[in-house]
Amino acid sequence: QVQLVESGGGLVQPGGSLRLSCTVSGLTAPRVRFSVWTMAWYRQAPGNERERVAVITSHRTEYEDSVKGRFTISRDNAKNTVYLDMNSLKPEDTAVYYCNAKYAPYNYWGQGTQVTVSS
Repeated sequence: QVQLVESGGGLVQPGGSLRLSCTVSGLTAPRVRFSVWTMAWYRQAPGNERERVAVITSHRTEYEDSVKGRFTISRDNAKNTVYLDMNSLKPEDTAVYYCNAKYAPYNYWGQGTQVTVSS
């Protein structure tokens, strides 16, 4: 059974930083190593649709425009873990952040972690 477990969310003041982590286990279907999975972070604020914030493959990263220069996605394949370093946080970054693992046709989600940016 594939599990994605996120951690690192919380309450932070504007301008602050947080690091989200997502550790993946049970990647037995298909039997491919973690490094070839496309990993992404999404977020969903109340009343809004879920949007992709950042994505990382084996050879590239991409970011949503509003987080470019502030957020960094990275992965540690030895630990089956993907990270999202968030700096210069703004109130509009407040949302539930979800980890996603994709290897067509497989698509898995974590349970989400709340990030609140407020003074």
